[in-house]
Amino acid sequence: MDELLENERGLFEHFKFVIDQGQSMIRVDKFLSDKIDTYSRTKIQQAADNGFLFANGTNIKSNYKIKPGDVITIELDYPKHELEIIPEQIPLDIHYEDEHLIVIHKPPGMVVHPGYGNYTGTMVNALAWHLRDNIQFESNDPRPGLVHRIDKDTSGLLVVAKHEQAKTALAKQFFEKTSERTYIAVVWGIPKERKGTISGYIGRGLKDRKVMTMFPDETHGKWSVTHYTVLQELGYVSVVECKLETGRTHQIRAHFKSIGHPLFNDETYGGNHILRGTTYAKYKQFVTNCFAICPRQALHAKTLGFIHPFTKQFLQFDSPIPSDMEQLIEKWHTYISTRDNDE
Repeated sequence: MDELLENERGLFEHFKFVIDQGQSMIRVDKFLSDKIDTYSRTKIQQAADNGFLFANGTNIKSNYKIKPGDVITIELDYPKHELEIIPEQIPLDIHYEDEHLIVIHKPPGMVVHPGYGNYTGTMVNALAWHLRDNIQFESNDPRPGLVHRIDKDTSGLLVVAKHEQAKTALAKQFFEKTSERTYIAVVWGIPKERKGTISGYIGRGLKDRKVMTMFPDETHGKWSVTHYTVLQELGYVSVVECKLETGRTHQIRAHFKSIGHPLFNDETYGGNHILRGTTYAKYKQFVTNCFAICPRQALHAKTLGFIHPFTKQFLQFDSPIPSDMEQLIEKWHTYISTRDNDE
């Protein structure tokens, strides 16, 4: 939870976290670097060295071990830039809506929330317009209505709360892993196990914080679990269904990278190169054409299920695979059926 308050020390709160009861006792710089995208662990350590890091109002060092119930704040001597959410009349693909929540299909290429380099044209800008007459929807809240997110170049379903009570109830389901989410992905190669589970500690890379990495323990990462089933084997790629048990940043993308099967055309995790197949020029041209058809990581959030926070009914939604992924899969089908002649 971000806050911006000036206290008696003349400092401004830039970030504030109340530590959950189930949180393990880890170093505060590790905890904060996982929580705050804009702060590296080095910057957090520098903030502590400069006297800007606090636990329960008391200055702490970067090696402080957080405890359940702690109130951790980073405070600096200048106001944090407040990002005003500007309502924009952008069409939304709405699958469901009532007075408490809204379920949206996000197209590939749309950023969920404004941030560095993407201050307009986001889903939140569109929501601010759509809900402009709803006095309960706080569009300038740091995370207005959001209880989960999907990456810019991932398509699929998102649920957004229209007021704080709904947000709290939905967020609890995602935290306690009672919500259901199914993704469809195209990955390089064919996993040895046609049905399996990928698990491990996932965290931001030590050299590149934009890339999530698997780690041997919780020192640098959080526990993550993805269950998958291979739906189609298409020669040098596979179509897989993924069910999330946890919801870490880039979880599916990092998990399949870790087992040697990056998502097709996933630039961040190396899937935008030819990783399987032949050396034939015709094959290389075929894959290049496939990259052009689906110019993003081939990942779609297909189904979403949760208990409605007020009616208590279980709601489940399904969205069709978008045309770029459909065309990609069909192109591989065609290739496999004619492969012998082509090679």
